[in-house]
Amino acid sequence: MEAQKVKILVVRFSSIGDIVLTTPVIRCLKEQVEGDVEIHFLTKQQYKSVVANNPYISKIHTIAKSTNEIIDELKKEKFHYIVDLHKNLRSKRVIKNLKVFSFSFDKLNYQKWLFTTFKINKLPKIHIVDRYLDAVKSFGIVNDNKGLDYFIGENDKVNLSELPLAHQKGYIAFAIGAQHATKRLPTDKIISICKRLNQPIILLGGKEDDITAHKIKDAVGDMIYNACGKYSINQSASLVEQCKSLITHDTGLMHIGVALGVKIVSVWGNTVPSFGMYPYYPNKPEKFVVIENNNLKCRPCSKIGYDKCPKKHFKCMNDIEEEDIVKAI
Repeated sequence: MEAQKVKILVVRFSSIGDIVLTTPVIRCLKEQVEGDVEIHFLTKQQYKSVVANNPYISKIHTIAKSTNEIIDELKKEKFHYIVDLHKNLRSKRVIKNLKVFSFSFDKLNYQKWLFTTFKINKLPKIHIVDRYLDAVKSFGIVNDNKGLDYFIGENDKVNLSELPLAHQKGYIAFAIGAQHATKRLPTDKIISICKRLNQPIILLGGKEDDITAHKIKDAVGDMIYNACGKYSINQSASLVEQCKSLITHDTGLMHIGVALGVKIVSVWGNTVPSFGMYPYYPNKPEKFVVIENNNLKCRPCSKIGYDKCPKKHFKCMNDIEEEDIVKAI
């Protein structure tokens, strides 16, 4: 007798790190739900590559701007269930149009507002991955504790022989970018850290980080290789996979590094690990170190970040001791 096919649409539009954090749900649905399970994933076009090589996903659907672009295509798929791991107006519109039974998670927006506005912390001590998994517990899903997944295609794997000679025998990766300025270390602090480390370092980030990376290289010298804007996200992931350790802000490459099993030094500015987005190593807490300034009454000031410090002192990053990061490495 042929096994019953179960078609599930998982929705997460953005961003890189948030999409990587959905991978335990995708894997557990594929491996634990009875029958022939077919997982589809809906995201923005610019993030398709993040899940392009995931073997647990049968098909990826993308939008450029609006869900109107994709509704007719999704209706033809005749999904049995939708797992909404974004929970915004776009994802709710998809659910409404497809008229399919859906599952979602608690975004804890009220608790985050309490914390950022009044510094009253009522957040549960639970990682967002476990909140995502709670959304599918009705399927009988249990956390397999295998952590995050990230799959790099053969064409995206960077051969270390392409790097400068000094970096071919090992290097530290430093993800210098972040979506908001208040989540990034000041450039002079990054320069100080790189000088104190005194070993080959690859700077990772997007094209928008290239100017900062040039300043760092000019100040530190040949120990620095500027990879910002030179590689795709999957090629950057390949460089992370082959590094000795990764220094990173609260950003997507942090979660990619965790998925690839790399030792992480995680540096936090205006956001806090209490939001549930810290490195997800359920069985290996020794694989990551969190560096943050816990001596401020103004932190966290936002659940996302700002272009500049609202208080104008930026102590959450300025008061971090570079030596703490160096010792963690």
